Amino acid sequence: MSDLTLTLYPERVKFPSVSTSIVEDLLLKSGIVGGLLALILINIRLHTFTPILTASTRHSFGALLLRPCILWFAAGSAMLAFRTILWFCYRAPQLATPQSALSMTVVIPAYNEGAMVAKAIDSVASANYDPEKLEIIVVDDGSTDETWEHIQHAVARHGSRIRAIRLERNSGKREALATGFRLGTGEIFVTVDSDSVVDANALLALAGPFRAERVGVVAGRVLVYNRGEGLIPRMLHVRFTLAFDFLRACQSTFRTVYCSPGALSAYRASAVSEVLDRWVEQHFLGSRATIGEDRALTNDIMSLGYDSVYQRAAMVLTIVPITYGKLCRMFLRWDRSFVREEIRFARIVWKRPPLIRCVALLDCLINDLRFPAAWLTVGLMSAALLSDPLVLPRMLAAIGMAAFIYSLFYLHSERSLDIVYGVLFSYFSFFSLFWIFPWAVATVRARSWLTR
Repeated sequence: MSDLTLTLYPERVKFPSVSTSIVEDLLLKSGIVGGLLALILINIRLHTFTPILTASTRHSFGALLLRPCILWFAAGSAMLAFRTILWFCYRAPQLATPQSALSMTVVIPAYNEGAMVAKAIDSVASANYDPEKLEIIVVDDGSTDETWEHIQHAVARHGSRIRAIRLERNSGKREALATGFRLGTGEIFVTVDSDSVVDANALLALAGPFRAERVGVVAGRVLVYNRGEGLIPRMLHVRFTLAFDFLRACQSTFRTVYCSPGALSAYRASAVSEVLDRWVEQHFLGSRATIGEDRALTNDIMSLGYDSVYQRAAMVLTIVPITYGKLCRMFLRWDRSFVREEIRFARIVWKRPPLIRCVALLDCLINDLRFPAAWLTVGLMSAALLSDPLVLPRMLAAIGMAAFIYSLFYLHSERSLDIVYGVLFSYFSFFSLFWIFPWAVATVRARSWLTR
């Protein structure tokens, strides 16, 4: 992968390969369980929440606000324990063999991506997959820079294996993907972002779960390509690892991964064809939906009765923002689509099998309640701070301990001291990203991509 790495940070863009012995794996998992228990006991021992409890009793409204916070905290702790059990149960599906793999169409949409699009194409063309079964379609979505020239150079290198399409004007990522889907002939459709490179075995890994006829969506594992370019990419690398190798692994055990990422996802082609028109024409609150195409397509396919699973072995490296402004715009776009698709999923979930439906409903309910509960807790903490200055350091200590225990899941995926960046991100998020979700709710109809 030397020709696919960033020149400045080649050592930082290697795909992780963790070989874990049974004993080491058991020790790590025992440490996680022990850490969760220790966190609860330490908070009780240090009376972390005592000032908040005291402040709430001084006013009737404070006591009223406190009850839902306590309920959510208890439910959230129980859900974290349950998710940990699900995570223990997760097993990555076996890779397909070159002989057994279904035919595949990889669609790479690109807009003003420059030279990076060539790296994306090269990584897919170099992947371990039978060339007779692999079709690669690159769609230039009306780029105004040199993206088309780089695509043409890639076509010259790889010949007829690459089919390049150039749209006359910028129509959006959803329309660019739809163009590739309509032209694709494979039994599996795979999406790869133009700012990403895939691991050599990623395509075979994505094809493996489709042995099961109920599988309609397979989510890949997204890691950070430019993690050596600053503090924000390093923090995001840990966050991405936890979002995929913990949360999506948990969701995969009940066959309901809510969002399969645009950077690397696979879909059963027959299912995509069935929902393609309504996916392209999706509207929300009277406005055309142009963002969140990945979760929207996941929802559409699950609405047909298919399962959505996570494949740990299908890895992709993607470029992430390095500045605070671009980071906020990315999260704002994600949160807007989260709100829209969470509302849609509230209807789709009733089509899931009964046991899966119950787990998914409980998981979503507790997850969604974290937003109002967090704001109520901050309000109570602010009130308590007026009478007891020690409230703030106690709460900050509690955040740090919780973040550290949560980040222990990261060590199971990668043996790295970068775990410290997971703790830093918790504080960074608490102080500088708290406003994003409320603003996303208030502007949920907005259609702008923000980073284009």
